[in-house]
Amino acid sequence: MNATPDSPARQRPAVLDLIGNTPMVEVTRFDTGCCRLFLKLESQNPGGSIKDRIGVAMIEIAERDGLLRPGGTVVEATAGNTGLGLALVARAKGYRVVLVVPDKMSSEKVLHLKALGAEVHLTRSDVVKGHPDYYQEVAARLARDIDGAWYADQFNNPANPLAHETGTAPEIWAQMGHDVDAIAVGVGSGGTLAGMTAFFRKVQPKLGFILADPKGSILADYIHHGTLGQAGSWAVEGIGEDFIPSIADLSGVSHAYAIPDDESFATARELLRREGILGGSSTGTLLAAALRYCREQTSPKRVVSIVCDTGTRYLSKVYNDQWMVDQGLLKRRQYGDLRDLISRRAEDGGVVSVSPQETLAVAFQRMRLAEVSQLPVLEQGRLVGVVDESDLLLKVHGDPARFKDAVASAMSRAPQTLAPAAGLPALQDVLDRGLVAIVADEQGFHGLITRFDLLSHLRRKLT
Repeated sequence: MNATPDSPARQRPAVLDLIGNTPMVEVTRFDTGCCRLFLKLESQNPGGSIKDRIGVAMIEIAERDGLLRPGGTVVEATAGNTGLGLALVARAKGYRVVLVVPDKMSSEKVLHLKALGAEVHLTRSDVVKGHPDYYQEVAARLARDIDGAWYADQFNNPANPLAHETGTAPEIWAQMGHDVDAIAVGVGSGGTLAGMTAFFRKVQPKLGFILADPKGSILADYIHHGTLGQAGSWAVEGIGEDFIPSIADLSGVSHAYAIPDDESFATARELLRREGILGGSSTGTLLAAALRYCREQTSPKRVVSIVCDTGTRYLSKVYNDQWMVDQGLLKRRQYGDLRDLISRRAEDGGVVSVSPQETLAVAFQRMRLAEVSQLPVLEQGRLVGVVDESDLLLKVHGDPARFKDAVASAMSRAPQTLAPAAGLPALQDVLDRGLVAIVADEQGFHGLITRFDLLSHLRRKLT
């Protein structure tokens, strides 16, 4: 009998046997002081993250206990990776999957979830626990309203830490030859830390956990002062909290570091450049904390950090220079004039442009890929015109064959420009007329400024 992916004839897909037993690799090209630092590559799980472990554990224990029945629905609140682990398992077993995801999550995660067949509900990331729009509140509400729903509830599900107590921690212990002094972890639901604490308390009670916490989260401050402070905001995904999860066990934490977003993102990017390992934003946070710890030591230690997930789901963020600049996470030269508002500067090689000789089809393709509505037309680096979507539409509307015509046949040849020193009022005037501001002077073309660029500039000033 041939079983379809939703057929009950295939109860446990073979891909689930690939979860766990992920490799360990030593860091060799960072300054680790007198310590040796190793990375557990959880990005090598089939779903791309450490959360595959709890996805299979929570679902199979729920099946065993009769909480999740054939034809049922898996509901969860997730920062993305738990949802991917649950969707990988649940869709292969034939369950409906409904996930609630905060709106700061990367587009790659959301698209991956939808590709797996999950139904994704985006909710606000600017509200705290207890607010009706908080992602956990929304998920709990959906679970109550959907017939046959099972709420995975990673924040309170004992199968979450159990997966790490019986899987992740014993693997690290074996791979390190029963010789490890400290492990860097982050806390999202708290399951990784709780599970590993339970295991190492039995086999290596002196082991200390290094808490890597995004700056803005309350957890590192709680470790240092024993009080719950006011939560801020952070761009790192998957770790950091504005409350202490019920399953979190912080008793084994010996060191805690609050890592700013720019350090987390820069460290993740540096990991790829130096070690060739592509990790996400939380990986950068953990590695930054582990490196701080290693460099503080005066005697040799064997330390483990975790590559929590693959960086392929952060290409539009961590590894996108324009996004990093927009978020104020990547520093560049400041001029004190309109050039500071240009997201794609000519001097940085970031301008998406077209030449007069290229075709309108090429211009349209570049607009679509860069998600812009207007392109500068450059010849030997000199601005000779501008072509926008209205120019294209006017040219090809009556005859699509004209996509083969040269850009020169449709471009505006005398575009209005602003000098870098023109100031915000002059820029606002151009944008109010529905135009994109072209910044140029006797030195040449500097770039374009859109409404979105101005909004990003104003938001950065606020923060």
